[in-house]
Amino acid sequence: MRKKINVTIKPKNSCGICAMFPSCMSLLSRRSDSQHPRPGQATVVLNVYDMYWTNWYTAGAGLGVFHSGVQVHGSEWAYGGHPYAFTGVFEISPRDERELGEQFRFRQSVHIGYTDFSEEEVRRLVAELGKQFRGDRYHLMNNNCNHFTSAFCMALCSRDIPPWVNRLAYVSSCVPFLQRCLPKEWLTPAALQQSLAAHSPSSSSQHSP
Repeated sequence: MRKKINVTIKPKNSCGICAMFPSCMSLLSRRSDSQHPRPGQATVVLNVYDMYWTNWYTAGAGLGVFHSGVQVHGSEWAYGGHPYAFTGVFEISPRDERELGEQFRFRQSVHIGYTDFSEEEVRRLVAELGKQFRGDRYHLMNNNCNHFTSAFCMALCSRDIPPWVNRLAYVSSCVPFLQRCLPKEWLTPAALQQSLAAHSPSSSSQHSP
């Protein structure tokens, strides 16, 4: 039987994730906002990618469009869109742009903080986050890959991602029809497409419209 973590989170320490995912409140009590690692803690890193070639020309003007993933315990977790009513969160090897597809170029890693979560607890948290970040709920302005990494980092170590990373939401708010114009590979990276292909034999018939 899996050991339960029964620690109550005080309201003043809540980041809002607790209200979204009541079933993982016990996990969130394990997060750490320490600036220096303690024995047993894992490093939380944000890996940022340029979306194809456009950022080489637009990032200097503050209009860069970025994809991001959170690296912890040797895996990187990210989010993308698809038509089905199950999680859009997927796992890749850290900083491996090839798994995302040719539309992506690794840009930089940003140290976020440290967490007390074990690898098993991280996977449980990812499963809970997947209930909010479903593939069919992807939205360029309100629920994109950077909103996921922001929520994930806050849950892991009470630290948010840098504001400049989520330019995607800002740009899409200025151009409302942008999501319809973007390549499919931007919204559904290759690694997520492969995950869907593996998932489809048993579940696509149940979840597809």
